Amino acid sequence: MNLEEFMQGQDEILIRYDGVILPGRLAVPEGAKGIVLFAHGSGSSRLSRRNNYVASVLHEAGIATLLFDLLMEPEAQDRRNVFDIDLLASRLLLATRWVSLQPALKFLAMGYFGASTGSAAALKASVASPVPIRAIVSRGGRPDMAADVLDRVTAPTLIIVGGNDYGVIELNEAAYRALRCEKAFEIVPGATHLFEEPGTLERVAELARDWFVKYLGGIEN
Repeated sequence: MNLEEFMQGQDEILIRYDGVILPGRLAVPEGAKGIVLFAHGSGSSRLSRRNNYVASVLHEAGIATLLFDLLMEPEAQDRRNVFDIDLLASRLLLATRWVSLQPALKFLAMGYFGASTGSAAALKASVASPVPIRAIVSRGGRPDMAADVLDRVTAPTLIIVGGNDYGVIELNEAAYRALRCEKAFEIVPGATHLFEEPGTLERVAELARDWFVKYLGGIEN
C-alpha cells in the first residue's frame, strides 16, 4: 500500500468533548494488538504527509493509528497555541479517552508518536493518562519543553533526531538524560529538522515501527 492509498483508506472520525471538536483519521489493520496516537507539532495537522507516512509503515506492521488535529481551526490561527504544551497534552488526553471508549479499540495497547512540540505533549500526557501508555516515540521533537515531567515518564521512550538538526540535538540530549524510564536515543545521519533528505524519513519510520512492535505488539515484517 502506498501513501496515497493509506491516506484514502483511513476512516474519518470526530473527537468531541465539552465543546471541543477534533477531526481525526483512524486506520485499524486486521488483528491489530496496539494503537499509536500521533501528536503533531508546529501547527501541523492530521493531514501531515510525514506523519501519515510513518503511520502507513506502522499499519503494515499490524499497528492501528490515529492522526487527529490537536487544535480547532480558530485556535490554530493563534501561533502561541502551538507552543502551549499543556493545551496540546490535554487534547492528546481527549483522544486517549476517545480511544478507550471505543469497543473495537479499548483493549489495544496504546502508544504515542510526537513530532516537534507534539513530543513534549506526548510525554506530558503519558504521565497524566488514566490509560497505560506503553511506548513513546519522539521525532525531531522538543522533549525539553516537558522538563517538569521527564523524571516521571514511565513509558519506554525512543528519541529520534536528525544528525544535522543543530541546537535541537543538544536539547534532546538534555531531555534524554532526565528520563528515568527505559529509553533509547537515535541520530539519523544527514537529516535536518523535518527529515526531508532522501531516506531519512524512511529510517524514522523503521525505528518507530520496531519500537512500537516491541512494546505494543504487531506483525513482524
